[in-house]
Order: sequence, then C-alpha cells, then structure tokens
Amino acid sequence: MARTTRQHPIWDGIALRRTRAAADPDSDPRPVALPATWDEGAAAALASLAPGDGPVALPALAAAWIGRLLAKGLETRQLDPVRAPALEVALHGLLAQRRGAPGAATWRGEARAEPRFVLNLPAFLDEAGGFDSAAYARAVGTAVEALDILCGGKAARLRVGFADLAGLLAGLGLAYDSAEARSVATCLSALTRGAAECASARIADRLGAREPAALLWPAPPADCAVPGLAAAARRALDLAGASHGLRHQGCFALTLPDAAEALLGAETGGLAPAQGATRFAHDVDGRVAERPTRAALRAGAEAARLLAPVAEAARAAMEAAVAPYLHAASPAPLARPQPARPLPPPRAAAARTQLWRVVVGGQRVTLQAAESAEGSLTSIALSVAGQRGPAEIMLQAVNIGLARGVPLSDYVSAFAYAQGSMAGGAVGPVEGDGDILCATSVLDWAFRRLALTYLGPAEARALWPDPRLEDCTVESAGAPNDRGPMLPLPLPQQPSPAARRRSFRLVG
Repeated sequence: MARTTRQHPIWDGIALRRTRAAADPDSDPRPVALPATWDEGAAAALASLAPGDGPVALPALAAAWIGRLLAKGLETRQLDPVRAPALEVALHGLLAQRRGAPGAATWRGEARAEPRFVLNLPAFLDEAGGFDSAAYARAVGTAVEALDILCGGKAARLRVGFADLAGLLAGLGLAYDSAEARSVATCLSALTRGAAECASARIADRLGAREPAALLWPAPPADCAVPGLAAAARRALDLAGASHGLRHQGCFALTLPDAAEALLGAETGGLAPAQGATRFAHDVDGRVAERPTRAALRAGAEAARLLAPVAEAARAAMEAAVAPYLHAASPAPLARPQPARPLPPPRAAAARTQLWRVVVGGQRVTLQAAESAEGSLTSIALSVAGQRGPAEIMLQAVNIGLARGVPLSDYVSAFAYAQGSMAGGAVGPVEGDGDILCATSVLDWAFRRLALTYLGPAEARALWPDPRLEDCTVESAGAPNDRGPMLPLPLPQQPSPAARRRSFRLVG
C-alpha cells in the first residue's frame, strides 16, 4: 500500500495561514503553513519538528509521518488493511484538534529514538465545561496502537502520556493545590491506564498475549468534580482486568516535553503546575508583549487564584495521587515554576502619537511615542533605516516596563550616552532636532528626546546635557569624558637569559 504526502481530506475544511518561523532564536526563519487560529508558538514548534530548513506545511508533514507509520504497520502485519484507513483518520483528527501527537523523534523520522505519544488534556474540555472522557479513552487507544507499530511490535513498554494537567484543572475551575484537583488527576490517571491496557489487550487478542492482565491497582475515587470521569475510569480498569492478557508490560508513562507539546498548545508538561497567569510572546510586528496564558483565558476572572504559585509540596502531593497508575516513574521537574504574575490591565488605545524623524551620524532614525488621553507616555517605537537590531528589542522591554509604571526617568538615566552596536550603532551629529546637536548612539538621542518632551526641558538639560562633540565619534568609548588607554602599549623590556641567571640566589 503506497503512501504519499498529499494532504489528508480532514484538513480540507481548515483554513491555513502562512508565516515564517524559526525553531530557535539562532536559526534562520523558514516558511511554514499551519491552521489560521494556531499561534506563533505552534509555528516555531512546526519549524522545529520538520527536518531540513525548507518550507513546511502542517498537513503534508503530518501525512508524511502517518504514512510512514501505516506503511510500517502493513509491512510488519501489525496493522490490518481494513483498520488502516480508520487509524489514519484518527491520527489526523487528534492532530487537527490539537488533542494528541507523537514526540519530536517521530516527526523527524529518527528511527533509533524511542517514540512517545502525548495527549493535550485541555483539548478534551467540552463546551459545557466538562471533560470528554469517551473521546479521551479512544485517543489513548489510538496512541497505544500507533506506538506499537512505531516500535515494530517489539517493545515491551510504550510511552503514552498526557500534558498540561494544570491547564485542564484551571479550565475546570480547580486550584492545583486542592483535594478536588487531586481526585480529578487520580481518576484521569486511572482512565489513562485502563484505556491503555484495554488497547494493549486488543493487540494481544490479534497478535498474541505476552503479559498477564493486571488485576491489582488502587481503586480510583468513587466520584470527582468532573461528571462521569470516575465511572469511566472504573469501567476502563474493569475491562482491562477482564481481558485474556496484554501485549505490553506497561503503556502509561509521563515524559519530558518537546516541540510536540508546543505544537499542540500544551503549556506545561505532564503533571507540572502552571508557571503563572501570563507569558511573554511576540506580537504580529515581532515585538515582545506580555499576554495571558491559555489557562488564564479559560479560567477567566479566577485566573489569579487558580494559577497562583504552589509550594513544592503541592506538586509532590499531585505526583503521589497519580503515581499508582503509572507504568514508569514520573520525570523530575526541570526547574521550579516561577511565581505567577498578575494579569496586566488592558491597555487603552493611544489618544495621540508624536513622531520624530532625524538623522544620527548619517543614519535615518524614526521615533514614535504613543500618549494617553492625559498626555503621559504609554509606548515607544523606534526604527533605524535598513536595520532591525538590539535597540528595537530593548524598547520592547521598555514598553512592558512603562505599562507597569516604571518612571521614564529611570530609562533615560539607563540609556542616555549609551554607545555601541547594542545601543543602535550610529554616532555623531543629529540633523532634524534643534534641541539635540549630537548623540553617542540612537538610544542616546531617543531617550534624551523623550526626556525633553515628557520630563521638561529644564530638568532634561540639567540632568542630561549634550555630550561634547569629541565624545560623539566612532573612536570614542565608554561614557562621555571617560576614555581609557589605547593599544598598542609598550611592552616591558625583558632581561637576557644571562642576566636572569645572575639574579638567582642560593637559598638554604
């Protein structure tokens, strides 16, 4: 059964958008195409998951690894040809709904790496605020079947796990450090294990059992905050226990996240608590902005409470609730979560803007300042003709600080008389600004210009006067009037070997 990388029909009704994304800041951006509603984090993840450095479209990339999986299953006779189309639809459907995907190694075709499959828990929340237990159990079964094929039917243990438990709990209105949240996590883990072992038993019925059915496990809670979840967990465990044998020693294991979680939109790995209610992300113009997390958007007005920082004991208690159902120990957290930040207040639209266009040291510079209705500075945009560099990136952080109430004078003190490429590079006379005659850099001019406009000419000229012309040259270094010695320096004269021997004295 030959496979191609043509787009599967399941993607036909999904609008795609094209953008450019890089796997990391040091990589060159590549063209990517992904669903229009998916964010830039997913675009970067897609760029990371695709081998090579050329253009990549999510539907075609998914068709590639799914095609390899189906072809391998048919070749090894692990996959019934009648079952193949349904498995293909199930795998494309999990990805299109951002519910599940294999780990990065499968996307990249790394045959020697141990495969894994992750399910994004918040994606199974339904419109009524509940959890779709039936769809989740089916997804677990699909993951087990896919991993068994990827391992060539030889692996005794598979690695099916979930991600973003913290995001799911926030969507359900439950605080991570609560008994109700631990009961939900316990039922969810019991359902995962039961559904995984049921899938392993189905494979064993067709290809032969290698392990006895598991009969001993802690009883899950009789009830929890999610309607139907506890009953679904008990039913899955009972079905697994009644089977004639299993194909695998274990299937349920939480693993460290990779780009697959980012592609699905999972914000935390495994059972880790949330790192806060906000995150830093690039907007459509490439500027850094602080935005609510997906978990915060789901939690609404309760985000600050539900996503508040938790003690290490809370994570340990959550792990203790989940551990009895895992087939492998949960990985240790890579780092302690950072304290949650309060959601920033919505920023009012600028009442008006001011624009300056000047030439600094031969470079055309444009500075735009947005003001509130009261006339106070709210944000800054700076551009240098033909450049996009560190100076603009610094201003993105400045805008976040201004939104949080950092005084403009603090930034003027930090950036006035700044020099070097990190400060914008250009240095020399200023043309087009009658108040500032020369500048040591683009940032120097920009922040002294802002000081004159928003802090008052008297204060600005007293605290930050024009530097001397000799300080506004390419050869100048450091702050104005602060020049160090210039190399080369004369080296000290070295004595001859004979002179050094004569200087030795016998001690003893």
